[in-house]
Amino acid sequence: MIALSRFNLVVIVAGLLACRRDEGRPVASAHSDAPPTAATASPEPAVVILGTSLTAGLGLDPDSAYPALLQRKIDSAGFRYRILNAGVSGESSAGALRRIDWVLRDHPAMLLIETGANDGLRGQTPDSLRANIQAIIDRTRRQSPETRILLLGMEALPNLGATYTRRFHDVYPALARKNRLPFVPFLLAGVAGVDSLNQADGIHPNARGAELVADNVWPALKQALLEKSHAK
Repeated sequence: MIALSRFNLVVIVAGLLACRRDEGRPVASAHSDAPPTAATASPEPAVVILGTSLTAGLGLDPDSAYPALLQRKIDSAGFRYRILNAGVSGESSAGALRRIDWVLRDHPAMLLIETGANDGLRGQTPDSLRANIQAIIDRTRRQSPETRILLLGMEALPNLGATYTRRFHDVYPALARKNRLPFVPFLLAGVAGVDSLNQADGIHPNARGAELVADNVWPALKQALLEKSHAK
């Protein structure tokens, strides 16, 4: 279990209120009704990251958020895929489920699921988190069976007690096993709780922290892209 005891309740509540102020504001090109840009009109297959403010890059220049850094890694590795950042600040797993039909409308090559941080901040039940993510997986496989799924794990802060934290932690590996999904155990590994890698709210990574988040995701994403390419 990730030790986050340095996060006091004041910081947690402040972060939660900041997320709620931004709730429902999409910052992602994949969640815009504007005319397609050169990036969205690209013939390259899409890798969509369905996520929260952590994916949206709250407080960062868009080029410094971890999805943009993953795009650079994809390009450097010679893959021909484009990242679409479908992060929405303040969104819970229920909100992600409500959006999934829209996200799948163009049948992306891959879907990375990053959700749950706001469920944990709000003390929502791990059972509801599990059910919402499972529904996202089921709907993706039903509506876009060619889309490969990668699950990004999250941890709960410790203020709701050890039992809640353990149950929350167990959601992600259980879903990965049940659905045979590639899996990143903790998106913020090595970043959460480290002052020098986070913004003033103590929750959202700064530019250096975002680099480490991209490093956490890249091995699993690279392997999935290799397997996707070999399956063609």
